[in-house]
Amino acid sequence: MPPRVAVAGAGMAGLVAAARLRELGAEPVVYEKGTRPGGSMLLSSGVVWRHREWDDFRRECPGGDPELQRIVWERLDDSLAWLRARGATAIANETGNPLTAGVRFDPERLTEALLARVGRDRVRLGTASPRGAGEATILATGGFAASPGLVARHIAPAAPLRLRGNPWSTGDGLLEGLARGGAESAGLDEFYGRAMPDAPWGERELVCAAQLYARVAWILDERGDELFRREDVSWSEANVVQAIARRPGARAYYVLDEAALGATLGGRRVASMVEAAGPQAHLAPAELPFPAPEGARVAVRVVAAITHTIGGLLVDERARVLGADGSPVEGLYAAGVDAGGVATGGYASGLAQALVLGLAAADEVVRSVAGGAN
Repeated sequence: MPPRVAVAGAGMAGLVAAARLRELGAEPVVYEKGTRPGGSMLLSSGVVWRHREWDDFRRECPGGDPELQRIVWERLDDSLAWLRARGATAIANETGNPLTAGVRFDPERLTEALLARVGRDRVRLGTASPRGAGEATILATGGFAASPGLVARHIAPAAPLRLRGNPWSTGDGLLEGLARGGAESAGLDEFYGRAMPDAPWGERELVCAAQLYARVAWILDERGDELFRREDVSWSEANVVQAIARRPGARAYYVLDEAALGATLGGRRVASMVEAAGPQAHLAPAELPFPAPEGARVAVRVVAAITHTIGGLLVDERARVLGADGSPVEGLYAAGVDAGGVATGGYASGLAQALVLGLAAADEVVRSVAGGAN
């Protein structure tokens, strides 16, 4: 009989795993506690990428598991070809960043293409994954960014973080994996996010309102002390956002001079990004709660916003959840950011991790449940 597999989560990782399982003759059922499929992928820019050079990946994410990083880096191009062959059409065949390689998809169309392969009748919306629903379980619930309690415990005890992702990724996968004997990966205190305006914004502004120019700004705290030096800002700016998250109120000020406002970063003019922050987050230099640096033209009050967590369950390169002794937990797999240990110490594409590990989990489930070597 075809193996029955419970897939917890209908984001990128869960839909990829379920689509692959169907190809391999398995019978997956996808349980999604939210009201729609797509997870945080649906809210993203749709870029699926890897570092162009392996050494750059290791340098950017030095605390990550090299074996997990290697499979993401080596398999992504073939995994993207798999996606395209199944109806996912790229809208750009580059990332816009010379340090990375990958493609951009329209998130809504990508979700629809994967759903067509899975079958809508196999996706149970508004339903958390029940224990024992299949001979195997793939955890793909998107980490714990939407759990204020877990975020406070592991990441930012000083202040709540604004959520820049879907509201249903509350750590169900992590908690189930731990309850079944899985171990935690490194990096539970790390996250990927963006500096966002300290003003109201919604799902439609998650990408366009991001303030991505820390490398040309003064980054100052509430007292006017330098929170982060420009020369230490990583290309992704993830290290700056994590530093802001640990300050009172998870808040900082980006202060810019004339040269900074005229700069172009990542194909976007800094002045345009500042404008996108909206008037509520703008401050004239004289309105700052501290003396403005000489030459300051404008300031934007920003907050740290969390998109997804980086730490999660300990897994191997076959996406099997591992216990503290390194042995696999029977019948349990994790993909996407429920699987920790890939981007520890830095930043890597969460969608690439979801794609590659979603495929790996599906392949391993079928091999294992069908009686192959464990």
